[in-house]
Amino acid sequence: QVQLVESGGGLVQYLVQPGRSLRLSCAASERIFSINAMAWYRQAPGKQRELVASIASGGTPNYADSVKGRFAISGDNAKSTVYLQMNTLKPEDTAVYFCYIDGRAENSDLERAYWGQGTQVTVSS
Repeated sequence: QVQLVESGGGLVQYLVQPGRSLRLSCAASERIFSINAMAWYRQAPGKQRELVASIASGGTPNYADSVKGRFAISGDNAKSTVYLQMNTLKPEDTAVYFCYIDGRAENSDLERAYWGQGTQVTVSS
């Protein structure tokens, strides 16, 4: 069973001051093939999960308006790893961040979505 493991293995909660930067990483426990897309979502308390950034295979990144110019998504298909560089963090960026990779496990014929376990990021002074 392929798992996506986020920075710190899901045991780390990040507390960052406003204006600072943080980089999240997410790696699959096994190689994922035929990757169609990679993305990061987030869910703030009392809110629905929202798409933060995504990148389709061979495509250009897309960002939520709230993070454009501050966040950058990148991925390494060969390593089945996706990153999210977050700059100039704001308190409203506080949320649980989830990584996402759509593709096919080595021993599977089916393409499906894989999710990370979530990483708490709190932006506060």
